[in-house]
Parts: sequence; structure tokens; C-alpha cells
Amino acid sequence: MSEQEHRLVRCFASVFPWLAPEEIRSISAESAESWDSLSAVTLAAVVQEEFGLDIGPEVLPNLDSFEAFLRYLRQLNVDGE
Repeated sequence: MSEQEHRLVRCFASVFPWLAPEEIRSISAESAESWDSLSAVTLAAVVQEEFGLDIGPEVLPNLDSFEAFLRYLRQLNVDGE
């Protein structure tokens, strides 16, 4: 697991602390009952703080899974360190 993925897992774990790391990597809004609008906004805020970026409101609806967040970070070339 890359440093970027490791940091993203920590972000998700802070919002969904009851999930194991392997569950986090497969979580999505569709698969998790606990993923609602409040948790989505909270997760975006945690990721923004962790990676020092600004997630615009137009992007947030597309960030509906761990994989989507990871793709987004990679598209922005956000460093894992």
C-alpha cells in the first residue's frame, strides 16, 4: 500500500472507525448504510486537511467511494507524503 493510500485509509478510519482497513478500501456510498451526506462532507473535510487541498462542491458528488477519492488524489498528483 502506498503512503497516499495509507493516509487515505486513516482519513476514512476517522469517519468510519468501526471498519477494518481492508473494509475501508472497498467502501462506497452504495455499500455502506452509514455513508450519508453528513459523513460525505466530514470525509471530504478530513481528506482536505490531511492532503492540504480544496475539494470543490462540484466534485463532492463524484467522491462516493474509497477508490473514487484515491483516483481524485492521483489525478491531482497529490503527494503521499
